[in-house]
Amino acid sequence: MKQRENIYGYIRVSTREQNEARQLSALREVGVPEKNILLDKQSGKDFLRPQYRRLVRKLKKDDLLYIKSIDRLGRNYGEILEQWRLLTKEKGVDIVVLDMPLLDTRRGKDLMGTFLSDIVLQVLSFVAENERVNIRQRQAEGITAAKARGVRFGRPPKPLPENFHSAYQRWRAGKITGTAAAKECGMPLSTFRYRAEIYEKAMILK
Repeated sequence: MKQRENIYGYIRVSTREQNEARQLSALREVGVPEKNILLDKQSGKDFLRPQYRRLVRKLKKDDLLYIKSIDRLGRNYGEILEQWRLLTKEKGVDIVVLDMPLLDTRRGKDLMGTFLSDIVLQVLSFVAENERVNIRQRQAEGITAAKARGVRFGRPPKPLPENFHSAYQRWRAGKITGTAAAKECGMPLSTFRYRAEIYEKAMILK
C-alpha cells in the first residue's frame, strides 16, 4: 500500500454515553497519532459537529481516516452516504471502518471492489438509521403506554396559591377580569386560564 501523508481517527460519543475509551483504544492500536484523533461529544443526527468539520478541512488527498464503526460517523442514512462520497470521491481520502473490514477503501480499487464497498455502506447506513427510528418509535410507544397507566411526565405543577379559589370564583362570576385574577394569584394570564380550566374539571368530577 502507498505511503500515507497523514493518518487520522474520528471518535463520536453522545453526551450521555461518555465511553470514548473503547474507540480511542481501537484507533491507537492501528497507529493513529494522538494529535490526529478528533473527538465530538455530540448527537449523530447531522454533521454540524465542530471536530468533524475541522477534520474535513484538514483531510487531503491520500490521507487515511479510521473510524470504529459506521454509526460513529453519523446516524442519518442519506447524510452518511453524502459524507462518504465527499471524503472518498471529492477529497480522495481513504476510509477504514474497523468493525467492518469490507468497508476499507484501500482495497478493491477496481470496479467490483468499489461496487461491493458501496453496497455494504448503503446496507449498514440503512441499518443504523432504521435502528434510530425504531428506538424513537419504541420510546413513543412506551410513553403512550405509561400515560395510559396514569404516569405523568414533566415537572409536577406548583401548588395553587391560597387565594386561587377566591379569585377564581370572582372571575367566574364576572366581578373581576382574568388579568386581575391572574395578578392576584401571582401568575401570567395564560397560566391562570390553564389552571382554572383544570380546577373547574376537578370540581365537576368531585
